[in-house]
Amino acid sequence: MKESIAGEKAYKFALRIIKLYRYLAGKKREFVISKQILRSGTSIGANIEEARFAQSKKDFISKFSISLKEAAETLYWLKLLRDSNEVEEKYIRDIISECNEIIRLLSSIVKTSKEGI
Repeated sequence: MKESIAGEKAYKFALRIIKLYRYLAGKKREFVISKQILRSGTSIGANIEEARFAQSKKDFISKFSISLKEAAETLYWLKLLRDSNEVEEKYIRDIISECNEIIRLLSSIVKTSKEGI
């Protein structure tokens, strides 16, 4: 159940990341961080999708662990955008909060999945 919630949240988050990328590349002419955040922010959901077809519990945990790492990286880029004043805090606050929520959810899934191994 948590896995499907994580997948849905990651998909919606990826759509927001794509919009942020378009804004950064188009309006701000920022290409370095925007590409990094596009890659890591959309990778979260892609790895969750891969986990749906995991060959083993170990593979499942690995894919969700990668999603967690990608979410942490995305949070780093978001904070960097905020703290460098590339994007005003009021415009990026919600997406940072959403990323933190995904990190908590993925952490819980990985921790729970590791129990009993």
